[in-house]
Amino acid sequence: MTTTSTRVIVTGQKSSRGALFRGRRPELNERPGQRARQRRETLAGYGFLIPWLLGFFGLTLIPMVYSLYLSFTRYNIFQPPRWVGLDNYIRLFTNDPQFIQSAQITMIYVLIGTPITLAAALAVAMLLNFRDRGAGFFRSAFYAPSLIGASVSVAIVWRAMFSTEGPVDNVLSSIGLDLGGWIGNPSLVLPAMIVLAVWQFGGTMVIFLAGLKQIPKELYEAAEMDGANAYRRFRAVTIPMLSPVIFFNLLLGLIGAFQVFASAYIISNGTGGPAGMTNFITVYLYKRGFSDGQMGYAAAIAWVLLVVVAIIAFILFRTQRNWVHYSGDNR
Repeated sequence: MTTTSTRVIVTGQKSSRGALFRGRRPELNERPGQRARQRRETLAGYGFLIPWLLGFFGLTLIPMVYSLYLSFTRYNIFQPPRWVGLDNYIRLFTNDPQFIQSAQITMIYVLIGTPITLAAALAVAMLLNFRDRGAGFFRSAFYAPSLIGASVSVAIVWRAMFSTEGPVDNVLSSIGLDLGGWIGNPSLVLPAMIVLAVWQFGGTMVIFLAGLKQIPKELYEAAEMDGANAYRRFRAVTIPMLSPVIFFNLLLGLIGAFQVFASAYIISNGTGGPAGMTNFITVYLYKRGFSDGQMGYAAAIAWVLLVVVAIIAFILFRTQRNWVHYSGDNR
């Protein structure tokens, strides 16, 4: 009896050498086909990515890098850029009171307009969440302004409504509030801009409404059985369960508020007036770059704005663990 036969009888196993040999032969036959298929799938994936990669590098990354370079130069489009180092940034913070004013006005607009917009969107979303009859019509009606709110035509209409002897002025005068035109009043033009921003809460409202639909009704029923009133249910159930949606809308709202341009430019006729109260950072950037031909200086303003938005986003992401509650959290 051979050694192999003895090993089979004693251990019940065949020679490992034979098993390895028999196991390798199918792999040798299948591996070339598998590799070819994997290569085809990889090439197909990269082929689908090519349009996005071209757009990312050609329209985003390369222009951003070039604008960063321009922010350290003096450039007026017609002459080659001339390297000036940090002069543009030093000038921004030490020798440009218009930039400081535009930064202050932008921060006021962001810090006041964004919370009011979120509160209005959440309030309307809660009303629509508890109303089934005609909800589709009202949802569309409230969402429509967000589709056209950033257009030039709406900004022109808004300027006409809040100008002297406009509809808003006439209505307020009829009830004894003679405030005059909001657009020409330095103390009222910024509130008019905030009202325009709040009027465009439709997109935020739809996202809030989708989040409210995901909250289990059993939680409200349990809270009501425990004696919680409407305010207590809102604070203990709605806000924690809706906190991821609030965080998402807050982040997008802040970023969008920093980027306001079209409405401010149209309402002020491109001047940023009256008294610079609509001279947001984006408007000031446009004036410096395209009206004054200071493209290097405008690039520096753009990068300062980018850094500020990035810092605010970083702070929100770092602090979300303290107030945002995701599904499955034990907090």
